[in-house]
Amino acid sequence: MALLRGCLCRSEEDFRGLLNLENLRLFSYKEIRAATNNFDRRNKLGRGGFGTVYKGVWGDGTAFAAKVLCSESEQGIKEFLAEIESISEAKHANLVRLLGCCIQRKNRILIYEYLENNSLDHALQANGASLTWSTRSDICVGTAKGLSYLHEEHEPSIVHRDIKASNVLLDRDYRPKIGDFGLAKLFPDNVTHISTGVVGTCGYLAPEYFVHGQLTKKADVYSFGVLVLEIISGRRISQTIHSDMFLVREAWVLYEQGSLLDMVDARMENCPEEEVLRYLRVGLACTQAAPSSRPTMGQVVALLSRCTEAAMMRLPSFAEHRAAPDGPSAVVQTSPKARWPPAAARPAVCSASFTYSEVAPR
Repeated sequence: MALLRGCLCRSEEDFRGLLNLENLRLFSYKEIRAATNNFDRRNKLGRGGFGTVYKGVWGDGTAFAAKVLCSESEQGIKEFLAEIESISEAKHANLVRLLGCCIQRKNRILIYEYLENNSLDHALQANGASLTWSTRSDICVGTAKGLSYLHEEHEPSIVHRDIKASNVLLDRDYRPKIGDFGLAKLFPDNVTHISTGVVGTCGYLAPEYFVHGQLTKKADVYSFGVLVLEIISGRRISQTIHSDMFLVREAWVLYEQGSLLDMVDARMENCPEEEVLRYLRVGLACTQAAPSSRPTMGQVVALLSRCTEAAMMRLPSFAEHRAAPDGPSAVVQTSPKARWPPAAARPAVCSASFTYSEVAPR
């Protein structure tokens, strides 16, 4: 990748010997432009921080998604390289499949499989009333499995850094696939954390990452916990982040009041209360302030996939919540040495506070 980074202004021929063509196909700009009808705005699927995504159709009728990066953006080129580097070798049913790319002249285009039901964010917005509990629970489990693969099975491990509803895409059967790896970081086994600039999306950022720039896999776990709360409540984090009741804080307050089921989307009928409560508790465990108190994604998959008394009883406690004068926050009393799962009788010995993320959305 160092060679690739140094050759971004050269011709396509220079790239051919640098990219592994067994795993990544090179497409021409001409064929992509034709397949998207000259990037017709009616084929526009969405827009991210560094580019626009269009639907295209090849001559054989196969649809695809083309992510066109801003040609003049240096940050966009970095994202392009990061996305190729992190996902080209990653293969999992719950990850969006990278089919190839275009690197002609100044054009930087990533070609992905096309997913018929757009994003989870779009589904919650437009089709929330039709999302049954079965569909929502499958989305939670599938997303957790994709993250577990990135953290615990792929070598080296990958931290996504931007898990959010708009980056979880849905196929025709509403099976989830994690996309947009432009901010992803590779984590060698001997690295515990990376100190880095804070990037991500408002409301999803873990407190230790937002405040100190310390990135670990547990930052993705926190974001996933927020996602679970969004899926079950049917509310988008962006709708609550500047309100008096930030979604994560609201969930913890309801938990302490014994009214956690009040979080459930009123449009969702006939949902199994015990199972929904289990999912909500897992979401809360993931959003603890202390990263060491959060479960790993492998543990999350296990907790979501089976209902056991131990899974219900070993979730950590959250001792106190209050709002700071300057906006929504949560004050967490928890042991700094705590590890998942915590000892049931271990008392909280210190507190750590944080406010909601204020990084500008991408």
